[in-house]
Amino acid sequence: MVRGKTIVVGGGAAGLMAAGRAAQRGSDVLLLEKMEQKGRKIGISGKGRCNVTNSAELPEFMTHFGKNGKFLRQCFQQYFSQELLTFFQEANLPLSLERGGRYFPESGRALDVVKVFHNWLEREKVDFRKRSHVSRIVVKDGSVTGVVCNNIIIETDNVILATGGQSYPRTGSSGDGYKLAGKVGHTITQLRPALVPLSSSDPSLASLKGLDLRNIEVRLFIDGKKKGQDFGELSFTPHGLSGATILSLSEQVVVAIDQGKQISISLDLKPALDEKKLNARLLRDLETRRGESIESILRGLLPKEFIAVCLNACDIPVAIDTSNFPAKMRKKLVHWFKDIRFEISGYRSWSEAIVTSGGISLKEIDPKTMESKLIKGLFIAGELLDLHADTGGFNLQAAFSTGWLAGSSVR
Repeated sequence: MVRGKTIVVGGGAAGLMAAGRAAQRGSDVLLLEKMEQKGRKIGISGKGRCNVTNSAELPEFMTHFGKNGKFLRQCFQQYFSQELLTFFQEANLPLSLERGGRYFPESGRALDVVKVFHNWLEREKVDFRKRSHVSRIVVKDGSVTGVVCNNIIIETDNVILATGGQSYPRTGSSGDGYKLAGKVGHTITQLRPALVPLSSSDPSLASLKGLDLRNIEVRLFIDGKKKGQDFGELSFTPHGLSGATILSLSEQVVVAIDQGKQISISLDLKPALDEKKLNARLLRDLETRRGESIESILRGLLPKEFIAVCLNACDIPVAIDTSNFPAKMRKKLVHWFKDIRFEISGYRSWSEAIVTSGGISLKEIDPKTMESKLIKGLFIAGELLDLHADTGGFNLQAAFSTGWLAGSSVR
């Protein structure tokens, strides 16, 4: 048997922070990671750039986590964005503040974030072991006594469980932590992919794949009733729709689809113009460019990939005489610009989901320490918790903060 004072299971954002913090406080730390490398999910986050946190003040920041966000108040009061920014500054990793309050490494490389943690853990003499699969947490008389790793019992007084959720399983977060926590009595709420792209079988999408739109309004309809909206970016994929607006609405979509409801997404390509102003703009363009092809006129209003889709949806012939453009067709165009509908047939798999919705019940975790209320010496951090936010650096901050608090709380 091997003995270690604190064992951290999982080498993602929460686990790395927890391991470094526990070691910093003088604990003998063993970090167990089943993959070949630590920090793999960090390395691909933010499209390989890693949005580490957000500049939003605490009250606003917490609203991004929905009703469960209040659980994080005490954690964030101890370790929040300013502390994290200082951590990276002291590690000589410059960060840049971008649109939407998002902080990224100036280098644009997520792997630089991983490198910061690698160097920190080395300095703090954290014992890192790769290819170490934990299959069981050993509990006796309501307290942690060890873990079973690669069929060997490792004794310990403290276990910090930070294996990540079930999203991006190729990075190692394949849901192991839920099984480990469930085996020792923890409640796992329903797990669903969140911040996930949506699928659509609409034939018009084939010509739009790869197109990115900005500054548009996206509305969500469930069984014909408007249930949400967002403003910002949208991307057309080979399978349907993605981008920040779609990801932020996707949780509602996933639940509704699982319930067998009908889903449609509506796009307003000109949210700054109401129908009256947009109609006036079209009238002016048709007048000043009288006789030009309708395709040429629409290029001033639409990405070229969208023109054929527009004409087809509005039943406008390509060869129409624009010097005598019917008011009825113009009205159709205006309506299309303000309400382009795509029927949603499903959502993409766990391999494309950014985070997990659901997780270990917060009622069973002490928000002051991240310690289990059921098992003494068991701490849980990161995405395993029944907590997630929309995009913008909020989820990574929660992982770092809960990891820091868990690492601070081990005895």
